[in-house]
Amino acid sequence: MVNRGKWGIRKAFAAMIFCLIGADALLAANLLTIDNGSAKVGIDREKGGAITWLSSPAYSQNIVNIADPGRLIQQSYYAGRRLDRTQEGQSKSWSPWSWNPIQGGGVGGSGNKGTWARVTVFRKEDNESTLYSETIPKLWDMADEEAEAVMRQWTSMEPDMGGVVRVQCEFQAMRREDDRWGDARLSPQEVPACYFTRNFDTVRSYLGEGKWRRERQPPGPPWGRAIPPRKAMAMFEPSGQGVAIFSPTSGKTWNFGPHAGGHSNDPKDGPCMHVAPVDRVLLGRRSTYRYRYWLVVGDETEIASRLDKLWAKYSAEQSELIDRSN
Repeated sequence: MVNRGKWGIRKAFAAMIFCLIGADALLAANLLTIDNGSAKVGIDREKGGAITWLSSPAYSQNIVNIADPGRLIQQSYYAGRRLDRTQEGQSKSWSPWSWNPIQGGGVGGSGNKGTWARVTVFRKEDNESTLYSETIPKLWDMADEEAEAVMRQWTSMEPDMGGVVRVQCEFQAMRREDDRWGDARLSPQEVPACYFTRNFDTVRSYLGEGKWRRERQPPGPPWGRAIPPRKAMAMFEPSGQGVAIFSPTSGKTWNFGPHAGGHSNDPKDGPCMHVAPVDRVLLGRRSTYRYRYWLVVGDETEIASRLDKLWAKYSAEQSELIDRSN
């Protein structure tokens, strides 16, 4: 009896170890990363193929808030008229709402944590230097409704520049000719939507040549508005490490601000920091829209130097919109 008891304990212990190893292996399979020694970035198969990890050697923790499908660093688009679909399960908090496919997923769902979007292609390309994903997005205002669209994304490191991640996005709308959202309307587009951990709460717009402007905003939403002249804003945590977004195809006005209070560095916590470069684009039923942006990590001096180089190289960057609606 004693021997059998010991054997049972051994089996239980082995099963526990197997489960732990299996869980780690599953997480590793769902998260693809690239790391060039000055920045690490990752996309997650279980979270719409969006960017769910960003870090640097000086700040090795994850900077990206991943609390629900509306966070992350992700593609998000708006088109058509605003509709009240509460009788079909539309969230009352987001009604009426326009056609809003996002890469992460939809609001609501089990435990009110949202439902994640479906990824159809997920791999490394270019000798494993580029992360590539294709995603069938979900409509944000609905608990579990896929949008008639596809999102493609290429994530890589900017050549010959430390601490800089380059992201190329492509959105293809495939709406029906008679759908209820109607014709294209000039709508704000988040290029992209970014959510960081709450401790990155010092917000600055970059003015160029090492100069910054402090931006302040009480917790939202609604979000604050900023006009960064160099199409770049950064957020810093208390030790001085920061993360910046450079989006040269954006318009003048960006959204930004904290959500909730506290000073958490936990990527899964509800409180977070938000910034979204905004462009206004007519997305028709059969539109294809492409743009690029850059993520920059480092301290204030490093980020300023890197943003100056990016501005010199890409300030004339243009987005591409192809409308096949007619």
